[in-house]
Amino acid sequence: MPKDRCPRSRRRRGTAVVEMAVVSPLLLTLVFGIIEFSWAMSVNQTLTQAAREGCRTAIIKGTTDSDITSRVATFMSASGLTGYTVDLTRATVDDPTETVRVSIPYGNVSLICGYFPILESKTLTSACSMRKEGS
Repeated sequence: MPKDRCPRSRRRRGTAVVEMAVVSPLLLTLVFGIIEFSWAMSVNQTLTQAAREGCRTAIIKGTTDSDITSRVATFMSASGLTGYTVDLTRATVDDPTETVRVSIPYGNVSLICGYFPILESKTLTSACSMRKEGS
């Protein structure tokens, strides 16, 4: 009988378990990071579209701030996102550009809350500027 009491296949299984225990956290972080980054890109695209919709409304002569924020709110509610802010820069005589900026804290849209704590304090922002129509 050999000196080792454990057959060779049992030692190999033990090695595989240890390797999996070492690699799993890295693999999960990588997979969750890809999913979270993809979701953040999707939310950013939604913010861009909402800013465009608000800006399209803003360039029409006679629109008010409430008309613009209402249009952004309609678009954002259709996307299911809440907790956003809308900043408007209205056109003046010197600068006939309307700007709509929509932002949302990353903590409000994170899929995996707390897994990437460094991102929780960030804010996703998108802006759109268009020239005002008419005089």
